[in-house]
Amino acid sequence: MVQKDTVHRDRRKSTDRKNNTKFIVCLTGMPGSGKSTVAEALKKKGFDVMIMGDLVRDEVKRKNKELNDMNLGDLMLSLRKQFGPGAIAHLILNEIEKREKRGGPNNIVIDGVRSVAEVELLQTIGTVRLLAIHASASTRLEHLRKRGRGDAPLNEYEFDNRDKRELGVGISEAIAMSDEILSNNDLTIEELKEKAFKIVQKWVIEFCGSSSKSKC
Repeated sequence: MVQKDTVHRDRRKSTDRKNNTKFIVCLTGMPGSGKSTVAEALKKKGFDVMIMGDLVRDEVKRKNKELNDMNLGDLMLSLRKQFGPGAIAHLILNEIEKREKRGGPNNIVIDGVRSVAEVELLQTIGTVRLLAIHASASTRLEHLRKRGRGDAPLNEYEFDNRDKRELGVGISEAIAMSDEILSNNDLTIEELKEKAFKIVQKWVIEFCGSSSKSKC
């Protein structure tokens, strides 16, 4: 369970971290747009991938609740209500610190950013670039059904409710503020991976050229 004093302590600690040694790619986009596919492709390229949704799913499991879309959504909203719009990003900061102790790489991918507040928090520990993946509602619903995860919407009503919840926490603003938007409407999986990697590779080159302290 996330404790309030832990979140506040992490917020204080984040201001003390140097922000010029890590390169962080944040993936945003509506459910089913293709973020997980991009994240998995970047993982194979050597990036350390962290999935915001997995941290929320872990919290649901710890509460001994069924792993479905309603429970995930309720917990996500509850955490944001308690700790602010950047609440889930504090969980990511904790995970980054754990991996650093194991000698994790400096190039990180965060899959599932939903608000500008989360991006701003991550900017306290590194250079952040935001990549939005876009796809039509029909394409996204098809992707979610094929993925077959336990929290996948069973029908269009559940799908619409999930979209409304995502919009309610500020994902539209995150998409609007992204550094690049990649359309996934008419791409094959391989084309999506290739296009995303080219964008990220360009960012990494720019970062390595401007930061002598980074491990590129």
